[in-house]
Amino acid sequence: MAISLIGLNHKTAPVELRERLHVPENRLPEALRALLQLVPEALIFSTCNRVEFLVNQENLEDVREQLVRFWSEQRDLSISEFEPFLYHHSGPDAVRHVFRVTSSLDSMVVGEPQILGQMKQFFAIAQETKSIGATLNSLMERSFMVAKRVRTETTIAANAVSVSSVAVELATKIFGKLDGKTALIIGAGKMSLLSIQHLQSRGVRVILVTNRTFQKAAELAEQIKGRAVPFENLIDCLSESDIVISSTGSETFIVRKEHALRAMNVRKNRPMFFIDIAVPRDIDPQINQIDNTFLYDIDDLRAVADKNRQERQKEAQRAEEIISQETEVFWGRLKALDIAPTIREIQARVDSMRKREMELTLKKLGPLTPEQKEAIEQLTASVTDKIVQSSFSELRQLANQPDGVEKISLIKKLFRL
Repeated sequence: MAISLIGLNHKTAPVELRERLHVPENRLPEALRALLQLVPEALIFSTCNRVEFLVNQENLEDVREQLVRFWSEQRDLSISEFEPFLYHHSGPDAVRHVFRVTSSLDSMVVGEPQILGQMKQFFAIAQETKSIGATLNSLMERSFMVAKRVRTETTIAANAVSVSSVAVELATKIFGKLDGKTALIIGAGKMSLLSIQHLQSRGVRVILVTNRTFQKAAELAEQIKGRAVPFENLIDCLSESDIVISSTGSETFIVRKEHALRAMNVRKNRPMFFIDIAVPRDIDPQINQIDNTFLYDIDDLRAVADKNRQERQKEAQRAEEIISQETEVFWGRLKALDIAPTIREIQARVDSMRKREMELTLKKLGPLTPEQKEAIEQLTASVTDKIVQSSFSELRQLANQPDGVEKISLIKKLFRL
């Protein structure tokens, strides 16, 4: 049993290199089958932020070189182009790394939930391809349990850390829940799309989209199953909007105080939530002076996001403690399983020697009664059992030491197992 992992991620390699080494999902089965020509068990993790090879094989001495060469051939890159960016973990360090990845402690945004689903998908592909056996199967299943424990026992994913997610979190605090609310999105760029996705995840179903170029608004509205609004009708739509999110490149305010006053009059003073993600700002800051209106600009959102990010880092420390505990327990179980065949083989070898020597002794003693033979059988079995059992206790302790695998390997050589 020798678990090893080699890879690179957003911390060690630029996006251009990660793109070139990325293994598309539809090519993973083919790559795994090719990898099985080198190792008995293999898994590949390949996302926009990481590409990693996880393997299990007896001899770790040349596994790194084998995997690097394999990767080079698979992606048609020279080794010198990517080897300086690689990291390599083996044994308990590899187990700890897998636990950290699955628990989102190694993600670009600590605590993000997407990685767990991705890891489960890679695991499913490996199972379907039959590229994993008992060891890696056990490791992955345990990693999912560890991730669940981290999310249950810490609040690592509780606080929003992106600008768009913070905006929706704040809206939820103001309205209690967002089901049945109407949102107006001003602008049709990436930030608008992210904001819409967060709104929809919280139950907002009616989304209006407006943009200076109506075609872009129409395209985004179609994508998110919303309704496009001509830009000249923007002010008229304010009164039906509970949430207004603006992200354009305008040089002047798009929504002014007088526009908000008119909307609040039509709404009979029902609360309105304005989120201004634009720089320069799209929404007049004086709107905050109106009762029951709440306006947050990009600096407000970043301040909340930074605070939440700090809270996640505090929780990450607790999560690291959980992972250290789980790594120690899992590695201990693996080593215990690894030593079991050695113990059984030593036991069989010793018992075979006992029986052979007992037969030679019985021939020298001459005729004996069945009771006498049984007494000798029990005596020799008891003596050898006491000897090997004390040895097995020592073996199990050796297996739990950091260099246990190497020591067990030496014992196998001594006993010629």
